Amino acid sequence: MALVKVKEKYQVTIPASLREKAGVEVGDIMEAKLQGKNITLIPKSVVDRDIEISLEQMQRGQVSRPYNSAKDFLRSLHREVKKLKKKPA
Repeated sequence: MALVKVKEKYQVTIPASLREKAGVEVGDIMEAKLQGKNITLIPKSVVDRDIEISLEQMQRGQVSRPYNSAKDFLRSLHREVKKLKKKPA
């Protein structure tokens, strides 16, 4: 068990052995949770909202195929626009 001291500005240093095991590095974001009288720090990864939306769309299968050229991509976009115009509002 590692003991740490609460400093003047309520800062604590996580012992190196624990940081290494948890994979915590300088600049990482941690979630602090209060569980009874215990404070738990949980390493978190922050994902840009646009990336998060893209990952959700990929998981739902809402992705397009790879294109061989910009011309193929534009042709596909035009087809999608035609489909959207045909749908009733």
